[in-house]
Amino acid sequence: MAGLGEHITALVRSHAAGDDSVFYSVALQVAAREAKRGHHVLAEDIKQAVDNSRQITSRNNVTKLAQPRGDLAELVEVSHPQVQLRELIVSGELTTQIEQVIAEQRQRKNLLDHGFAPMYRLLLEGPPGTGKTMTASVLAHELALPMFTVRLDGLLSKYMGETGSKLRLVFDAVAERRGVYLFDEFDALGADRSGNDVGEARRILSSFLVFLEQASPESIIIAATNHRDILDRALFRRFDAVLTYDLPDARQAGAVIRARLGSLATGVSLAKLDQYTTGLSHADLVKAAEAAAKKALMRGDERVTRDDIVEALKARRSASVG
Repeated sequence: MAGLGEHITALVRSHAAGDDSVFYSVALQVAAREAKRGHHVLAEDIKQAVDNSRQITSRNNVTKLAQPRGDLAELVEVSHPQVQLRELIVSGELTTQIEQVIAEQRQRKNLLDHGFAPMYRLLLEGPPGTGKTMTASVLAHELALPMFTVRLDGLLSKYMGETGSKLRLVFDAVAERRGVYLFDEFDALGADRSGNDVGEARRILSSFLVFLEQASPESIIIAATNHRDILDRALFRRFDAVLTYDLPDARQAGAVIRARLGSLATGVSLAKLDQYTTGLSHADLVKAAEAAAKKALMRGDERVTRDDIVEALKARRSASVG
């Protein structure tokens, strides 16, 4: 049996390489070595630690799928979001819809066993910066799934002429790798093209709809668009649910600002800011809060003032209008 020094070297190398199987194998060799030397308590502790670690790794690896390879790697971007549902500030109605999706997905096996599929094809529509991408991140985190983002505008421009075959690769992955698949900027594909651009674009849209109809309920498919009005009406009935996002109202705006500022906003009134927040998206409000925070911190303060926030909101409104 190898010496302890060799075991330690092997442990470090396997850990650095991310090779769990080798790491555990070497650890068990160390346990066997200690047991042979009469150190039975230590040997049992090592074996128990290995068993516990394997269980944790098994749970975590539900989300830690291998990075996409080959052609698929050029089509999707994988991430493992850490955004919780409570961090998403949207209307109560929208929150209820998202909670329903999560609940059905958590009961997916029970539903499928009885012949019912959970909601898994979602269309998210609304102005930019209102929480659509964040919702996909929330679903991925709450369900312990990886998120695969497909940039449709890039797919169309880069692979015009072979987009259909590339889409098939993505939908094959939908069946093979459970995850949240976000088709961002969906209007690039789903626009109502009534003009002359009806050739390749129509074929791509038809391919997408066929793939969507046949898609495996193994994964969650999300199409996000900023432009509901230019989508082909036929698309809406292909989804299990359509979630509509709006600009935040005054209450939601205050919640967004306070959430981003955290302790920096302690004791600061955010009431009656609607004249400054109206027309701003969630993303705009976050940027304004960050600007106010940096201003306060750079002058040596531990709190922002209401004036800091108002000034930042005014600047953000000017930038948005401009």
